[in-house]
Amino acid sequence: MQFLKTTTNKYLFLISVLGVLTFIAFNDFQINSNFEWIITFALAGAILLLNHYPILLPPKGNSLSMDSSIFLACLFLLGLDLTLAVLLINSILFAFTQRKIIWWKHIFNFSSYVLMITSTYYVFTLMGGTIGSIHINNFVPYLISLSTYFAMNVIFVGLFFILAAAESFESVFRELIKEALAPYLSTLMLSLVLAILMSSKSLFGLLLFTCIAFLLSLAFKQHFHLFKKVSEKANKDFLTGLNNHGYFKEILEKELTSAKESDQPLCVVLLDIDDFKKYNDLYGHIQGDHLLQEFGSLVKTASEAENYTVARYGGEEFSILMPNTNRQKANSFMNELRKKTNDTYYKGVESLPYGCLSFSAGIAECEKETYNISELLNKADQAMYAAKDQGKNLVQIYNQHSEYSAQRSLSLEKELDEAEQQLRIFLSKDVYTYRHSKRVYQYAVDFSRLLALSEYERKTLILGALIHDIGKIEIPRDILNKKGKLEPHEWEIMKKHVTWGKEIISTNKKLEDLIPLVELHHERFDGNGYPYGLKGKSIPKLARILCIIDSFDAMTTERPYQKTKTFKEAIIELRTCSGKQFDPQFVEPFIAMIKQLDDTGEILEDEPLVVNS
Repeated sequence: MQFLKTTTNKYLFLISVLGVLTFIAFNDFQINSNFEWIITFALAGAILLLNHYPILLPPKGNSLSMDSSIFLACLFLLGLDLTLAVLLINSILFAFTQRKIIWWKHIFNFSSYVLMITSTYYVFTLMGGTIGSIHINNFVPYLISLSTYFAMNVIFVGLFFILAAAESFESVFRELIKEALAPYLSTLMLSLVLAILMSSKSLFGLLLFTCIAFLLSLAFKQHFHLFKKVSEKANKDFLTGLNNHGYFKEILEKELTSAKESDQPLCVVLLDIDDFKKYNDLYGHIQGDHLLQEFGSLVKTASEAENYTVARYGGEEFSILMPNTNRQKANSFMNELRKKTNDTYYKGVESLPYGCLSFSAGIAECEKETYNISELLNKADQAMYAAKDQGKNLVQIYNQHSEYSAQRSLSLEKELDEAEQQLRIFLSKDVYTYRHSKRVYQYAVDFSRLLALSEYERKTLILGALIHDIGKIEIPRDILNKKGKLEPHEWEIMKKHVTWGKEIISTNKKLEDLIPLVELHHERFDGNGYPYGLKGKSIPKLARILCIIDSFDAMTTERPYQKTKTFKEAIIELRTCSGKQFDPQFVEPFIAMIKQLDDTGEILEDEPLVVNS
């Protein structure tokens, strides 16, 4: 009874009992002739052989096994009793050859097949299908019964994963259907091919099918191994053997999505070998390459012990991906690695400033509102250069309230001037949008002074406010300047300005930090915004702030399709929509600022308002 204590084991027990009872109830255990015995053992042997040689499919190594093809062909030609007999004999032989597999898995596997085969048989006969030959008149019964077989298999496997991994129903079945649909369709269609071969050539048809499947298995195995070799070369850094920059970003993309969905911590580290150029100048590039290889091996060994992913990010820069790790644990790990690096002797490092090999590292932790991997990597990069600026051989955690090296960015005035020049394209087409953007920019300047923002956040908010509507250059003039309410199709075009804006500024690498503000300033706190329907703090903080500023100016300014509101009316609207359209933690501070501006025309206080984010 200890076995039945978990929900997963109860599920396995239930399917096993149902399968065994179904087998007993629907099988009369009669094989009436020597030929039926021969065909039964031949089919069971063919299944055993082909299970041992599945067809491997790139890119993930999913396998296409022919057992279902043989069971279904047997079912359509020879009926339920003989098919269940083949299943029983094959299961006994398989359990004997695979004794390392725990016994209850064999029983569960057998029972699942019993339930799938029995259900498929009765669906086929109820739909008017006839057993004994393959005929075009049976096309609809074949289609529905094969779909039943596939659906039951997905349900059995899916429920197991849901119970075992506590994953959502939707995510499990979406993944199963995506991964299994094409291989399973191939398997089910091959069952009809085998049935046609066996109906005309009996055992010879089975032998022919088995030989073809076996040869295909060998050919695909070679193809798969060749694919893996090429993939590994494409994903590996030639010098160090570590993952390369591109592959690291692919893995990071998946891990970031997973971390945000599961609310698990995730850290990224960028580290750069200190004074590597000096080492190269002293000892040459060949010795420098040896140092990179040895250092890469050290980082890899330490990281693999924690199941972290390591890559050579470029030059003497490396990156580490740390799933299920918060910033404190990451900092502890990196300082231990730093100490180990200092204590490990490498030829010639005594000539370096510290007399040993050292690195500077920056750590960035994923947060709920982290927009994409570029933002995360940018934060790690800023923290790494902060460590460099503080004397090297240090590990720095990214902190939004810390100010990092001014040498790493252009002055705010210069960047604003560049953005202003890009924005001037509105002047020839949409003067309203240009003026609206300038007002939103000024509100952002004033509001950023009152919030406890870092210098980086303040600069990003101000720049984002200035060009947030740049995508409207793609909107037809007749829609932009239309008097009265927009038609539904016109509104759909208008909403695309956020996507078009993202595409425009993506061409300028210096503006990539502004993408979340341009693309997401119409997301709503309650999840009813566009373009993605993000909700709450999954919307980046600066985009939530910009949403309030942008909406306030839109409400208080005359526009073609909307009458203006007074400041007082707009403040009431902000409060009404607080917690719905707007993040409530920023609404009241903004209203306080507007009241000051309304009374005096300028901000009287310059003390930051501390707003917890």
